[in-house]
Amino acid sequence: MSKIFDSMIEAAREAGEAVLEIYGRDNVSIEIKSDSSPLTLADKEAHRLICNRLRLKHPDIPILSEESEELPYKERSLWETFFLVDPLDGTKEFISRNGEFTINIALINRGNPIAGVVYVPVQDKLYFGDTIANQSFFELDGDRIPLGTRAVSSEKELGIVASRRHGEENLKKFLLEMSKRFLKLNTVNVGSSLKFCLIAEGKADIYPRLAPTSEWDTAAAQAVVEASGGRVFDLSFNTLRYNTKESYLNPYFIVVGDKSFNWPDYLKILASN
Repeated sequence: MSKIFDSMIEAAREAGEAVLEIYGRDNVSIEIKSDSSPLTLADKEAHRLICNRLRLKHPDIPILSEESEELPYKERSLWETFFLVDPLDGTKEFISRNGEFTINIALINRGNPIAGVVYVPVQDKLYFGDTIANQSFFELDGDRIPLGTRAVSSEKELGIVASRRHGEENLKKFLLEMSKRFLKLNTVNVGSSLKFCLIAEGKADIYPRLAPTSEWDTAAAQAVVEASGGRVFDLSFNTLRYNTKESYLNPYFIVVGDKSFNWPDYLKILASN
């Protein structure tokens, strides 16, 4: 398994280098996809490089990427293990040049993300999680530092990470409910899967995603969070799973760092809506 993990890390770094080169150009052309989301040369080049490397190293493992041709569930349902890739998570952040975009590669087995790589090209920071061994770390400046979530208490400040661009009205309702249950709230808006990574680092406690996402947006970062001691679940408190249906869309979900905390009691208002 370690050879697969090494390939995932190598592919993410290779794609990140190409994305950074394009990021540094004065002008980057933008296309609009059928779902109205933007597409750049960086998305396409990262997709090409990641898929080429993974196919070369592991030809027997299928790949599903955001930029792949759409595959019918009848075909995908036969996959026990596959790579799930978002070549450039946060394309809008890339276009706005705020640096908050990532390269995401997950290894899925029987619907569960068992390993994930999230690479942040602008920071040259790479997050990795292995949920089988419960090992996670980030690499920065040549150092490999273990990840770990932090404990939560209603008598302390609750650190919340939220999207920069999505679900504003639902977030306001969530914040209102949490303000009734915790001593203080501290909310930070961040782009891409970096929100998951802040929880895995123990820098935040909860990320409510009350707006649409696709499976490639979340799988790699979910593995990082779970390997670091956290959990990702839908509004019925079921763990988020992958490739279980025709649609690529996720349900609304919550990411938490302290999975021993009594979240169902505190979040029951969401489940009832």
